[in-house]
Amino acid sequence: MKKKFAALLTAGLIALTPFTAADAATRDEIAAIQVKRPADFKYWTKDSAAQKQLVEYVRDVTNRRSKNFIPAEDRIVVFDWDGTLAGETAPCYFEWMMYVQRALHDDNFTAAPEDRDFAQQVEDAINGDFKDRAPTLKFLGSDFGTREAMSQENVFAGMTFDEYEAYVKNFMDQPIGLLTNLKRGEAFYLPMIEVVKYLQANDFKVYIVSGTDRQLLRITTSDLLKIDSSNFIGTDARFLTRNQGDTENLKYTYKRGDQLIRGKFVHKDLQMVKVDLIAREIGKQPVLAFGNSGSDTSMLNYTIDGNKYRAMSFFVLCDDVKREYGNISRAEKSRKLAETNGWTTISMRDDFKTIYGDNVRRTE
Repeated sequence: MKKKFAALLTAGLIALTPFTAADAATRDEIAAIQVKRPADFKYWTKDSAAQKQLVEYVRDVTNRRSKNFIPAEDRIVVFDWDGTLAGETAPCYFEWMMYVQRALHDDNFTAAPEDRDFAQQVEDAINGDFKDRAPTLKFLGSDFGTREAMSQENVFAGMTFDEYEAYVKNFMDQPIGLLTNLKRGEAFYLPMIEVVKYLQANDFKVYIVSGTDRQLLRITTSDLLKIDSSNFIGTDARFLTRNQGDTENLKYTYKRGDQLIRGKFVHKDLQMVKVDLIAREIGKQPVLAFGNSGSDTSMLNYTIDGNKYRAMSFFVLCDDVKREYGNISRAEKSRKLAETNGWTTISMRDDFKTIYGDNVRRTE
């Protein structure tokens, strides 16, 4: 099993040949999804309680005659990305897999020894965690997320905006080894894309709030979901100029002809950091929130706690073991967490009529 998985992982990391199978929804097809009214939903099961609750909520808060009416300018909705809108289990987060490729498998780049060593630990841990399909990866200590983010930003430091964008888009075009007929840039949950489009059609302003790099989020998702680049909140790297050297930003003046490049790690956008950034960058309390992991707890609770408007939080459970690499025990813990906090659960197994398209299947 381990050798077989390693071969699949390597294929997914370094394959560069064109992918021509059209069995998953293409990015153009995803971008073209329109849900203006409840009857337009087609990727949810007929009796989905979560979808019905969302539709009832939207009808209520957009009805001017309702006591729960929310003016359009206050219809703020926040979505996590990994595991809420996009796949994270085949075998792991898009961002982490791209980091491993850059640090360990990119013939045009040599990572610093400490970054290469840490990336090897990440890859080994992903391999070892395969049987449990737990993308939280219980390894390497409680500060792993921050250490991973720092190392990740290190291996992309020095890239211009255009260079980083080209790298991300190349990775988006690679096939996912553990799911058939699917490129990494197509791995979006079609039912959740419908939710985004439905809310946009009802004058909700959509923000993506994620632990993933902010620039990566813009590249992978902005055009797909018609979300303005300013509406992405994520993990940040510093930006400086190619001529700046080690001079601090406060002591350096941008000169004509300077070129912006990526710098080192600033913060990881998880837990209370999400609330902090929402408060500072949006300036309004959301009325809807969607997440999928414990690191979204602060954002989901902030949305529904003491809100002057009727508010809801939804929690996506990765409990599908036939069409995805779900983890039943983890999903049950997530369900209990949602019940404790008053969030509405969305079951990928029970509520999603399809996930990526009917011809996308597990290879293990």
